[in-house]
Amino acid sequence: MILDRRTILTGGAIGALATLAGCSGRAEATDSGQFPIRYTEAQWRERLTPAEFRVLRGHGTERPFSSPLDDEHRRGTFTCAGCNNRLFSSATKFDSGTGWPSFYRPLTGAIGTSVDTSLGMTRTEVHCADCGGHLGHVFRDGPRPTGLRYCMNGVAMNFIPARS
Repeated sequence: MILDRRTILTGGAIGALATLAGCSGRAEATDSGQFPIRYTEAQWRERLTPAEFRVLRGHGTERPFSSPLDDEHRRGTFTCAGCNNRLFSSATKFDSGTGWPSFYRPLTGAIGTSVDTSLGMTRTEVHCADCGGHLGHVFRDGPRPTGLRYCMNGVAMNFIPARS
């Protein structure tokens, strides 16, 4: 095959469109089937709201400052909206100023990670260890003691207040 200017430009345009359409270079954790909780796409659509499905199963992102969980300050536990897996303790939540609920440490065994190369950058994607649902990303600009910022989509989680 001969690579000319037209072939290169066409390939670049197709790659850009695929990224915009959500066909990225990220590891598709939700499609691997290597999780204890598995449903078909139709079953997930029945179980989840359209917004939850877009984020958890489609690797979407909610608008910043749109989740009530960003302002949740009670004691309790944040769980996966897809399968109710316990993800984060409220004791590890902090205000990152980003508009998404942020935590410096997940509960033991609650999450998994994969490489996300969408949007022309490399990030660490965070998914639920039980159902593989996309939760958000983790960054190395968080507070002590871990220095990590688990930047989560609020629509991907539920909150269970601690009993008084």
